[in-house]
Amino acid sequence: MRKLYITALICFFFTTGFAQKDSSSEELDQVTQDKIEDIASDIDADLDYNTLLDQLIYFREHPLNLNTATKDELESLSLLNPLQIQALLKHIEQNGKLVALEELQTIDGFDLETIYRILPYVKLNGNTVSAKVTLRKLAEDGKSSVMMRYQQGLEVPKGYSPKNFETGDTSRYLGSRAKIYTQYRYRLGNQISFGITGEKGAGEQFFKETQQAGFDFYSAHLYYKGNNWLKSFVVGDYQTQYGQGLTLGRGLAFGKSIDILNIKKDGRGILPYVSTNENAFMRGAAVSIGGRKITLDLFYSNHKIDANVKSKDSLTQEGIFSAFEQSGYHRTYAELNDKHTLNEIVYGAHLQYKLQNLTIGVTDYATMFDKELIKTFHPYNEFEFSGDHNNNAGIDYNYMFSNVNFFGEVARSENGGVAYLNGALVSLDPRVGISILHRHYDTNYQNLFSNGFGESSGTANEEGLFIGIVTKPATGFMLSGYYDQFKFPWLRYLVNAPTFGNEYIAQLTYTPSKTFEASFRIKEKDKPADITADTHPISNLHDVNQTNYRFNIKYKISSTFTFSNRVEYVTYQAGAGNPETGSMIYQDVSYKPIGSKFSLTLRYMIFDSDSYNTRIYAFANDVQGSYSIPFSYNSGSSFYIMMRYRLTRHVDCWLRYSTTVYDNVATISSGLDQINGNQISQVSAQLRFQI
Repeated sequence: MRKLYITALICFFFTTGFAQKDSSSEELDQVTQDKIEDIASDIDADLDYNTLLDQLIYFREHPLNLNTATKDELESLSLLNPLQIQALLKHIEQNGKLVALEELQTIDGFDLETIYRILPYVKLNGNTVSAKVTLRKLAEDGKSSVMMRYQQGLEVPKGYSPKNFETGDTSRYLGSRAKIYTQYRYRLGNQISFGITGEKGAGEQFFKETQQAGFDFYSAHLYYKGNNWLKSFVVGDYQTQYGQGLTLGRGLAFGKSIDILNIKKDGRGILPYVSTNENAFMRGAAVSIGGRKITLDLFYSNHKIDANVKSKDSLTQEGIFSAFEQSGYHRTYAELNDKHTLNEIVYGAHLQYKLQNLTIGVTDYATMFDKELIKTFHPYNEFEFSGDHNNNAGIDYNYMFSNVNFFGEVARSENGGVAYLNGALVSLDPRVGISILHRHYDTNYQNLFSNGFGESSGTANEEGLFIGIVTKPATGFMLSGYYDQFKFPWLRYLVNAPTFGNEYIAQLTYTPSKTFEASFRIKEKDKPADITADTHPISNLHDVNQTNYRFNIKYKISSTFTFSNRVEYVTYQAGAGNPETGSMIYQDVSYKPIGSKFSLTLRYMIFDSDSYNTRIYAFANDVQGSYSIPFSYNSGSSFYIMMRYRLTRHVDCWLRYSTTVYDNVATISSGLDQINGNQISQVSAQLRFQI
């Protein structure tokens, strides 16, 4: 703890006596970083966030013209809530185009913090892009880019040890430690996108001689978005997102967060797939057609996915599988045996009817597999999906009335299970907004592609009520928070009884200018759990309380240097057990001279945690298009440094080195990932060519 106190004093002295000057930033805004951290802590898995942030990255390099932007484009920014978007469009309709960005302050809901947040992604002038696509326009206005990325750990885990000819290769990884990613992409604004992606994960083989040549994973798409009767179409890999995600919501989506008025999902329809999550997309074709009021989407997908396939059933002689494999790893013979063993077919439609303030959508689709899912029975999974086919249907709505946005969805699965959600976003006045959301997901609701708002990762076996409020009591100040009460009517994995819990969060943010932002947050969750991880059918539940305290500050001391500090402390209490604590503090320094080809970002962090229960997540800057949200526990320190250099007007390169040193362990991780030692490091190198 002594090192934590010393670093805290250093951060305090850095914070005082700075001069406020402006400079542009390539980093994601703090609210978006916090929302990604929330996803990582809830799902607790290594995820690719490219699809979720694809548009935001694009608008950072090609700012969106607010005077000509459509509602869909403003929603794709993911930085403005529905009430702000409605107010902006109404203001332009009634008063004409914005003359200066300062005029945004006269629009309801646009406080200084919001304006500073969207500044890197928007503009007020520029040529209006014609909707008509011509060969000349494709050649002159389209932009091509090639991204090549190499990442590798420096320490050698157990899985990369030399072959053991006595036990065979099954006890080791078959490929090298390198993670390699290559992508070519062509974009014509938001109208046309064409891309090819190849990825090899650490431990996977690359250009091997036996089963395949090249990357372990490939993805490609051709996407068009129009303004006439042909709204959009895609061939190749894509995702579909409708309503609130209860019926169909493939891919990642933001959920509970301190961004109180952005809890509603956009339902963006058909989207090109640009990520590397190997089992989170559709592969086939989709089209959206219609007029001003009615739009019809049709989609079809047919591709192989990973699954644990069992031997033929002795009675029916039909293939069966016991579980889906979602990791996407193909590093060992066992993992390769699960690769592309299950054929998945999905087809369906979405019909949307749109009036001035009301939108209603109807979704219906079928899912079929060439093998039957038969799980090992446990009481907690009694109502989960099994079989070789399913059908899901639902109705979603969105209604704007004055300063209130009502939204919701009801969905039904083939077995009769129902899930529904209703919510409202309300602007009481320019300084106060509230959000209310109620959800009810039947225990027997079965959907493999849902992504509804909730406490658990699956849209089933949950009821809850979410209430949030955001206020702006004075210039530069914002106080926001929410309370969420949830209940699980049936058992869950390692939770052998119905349970209920609650969570609240409160945050005070101070943003006097676009060069300074500070916030203090407290977050508490009470959620019963079986802390012994006992599979015995008799319940052994205990009340579990976790509280996080966070102070975050970000500021520019000049047009060249930006500093960011965070201090976080967490307490964990399970039943009558001993209380556990965790703490973390870091200092970020960003060096980005105006007009320079060179920029540098670094972080030094110290952490001290009693156990995995008190781990702390922190968004870390990484090479462009790659996102790192590591968590820290045990005791130690970590450091990373990243450099970007613009070689020419068309070529950029990134180099990154990171390392973590633990004070209280002799080995890191377990199984084939075990490292003998107390240090783990990684290097990353990336090149991007743009034409």
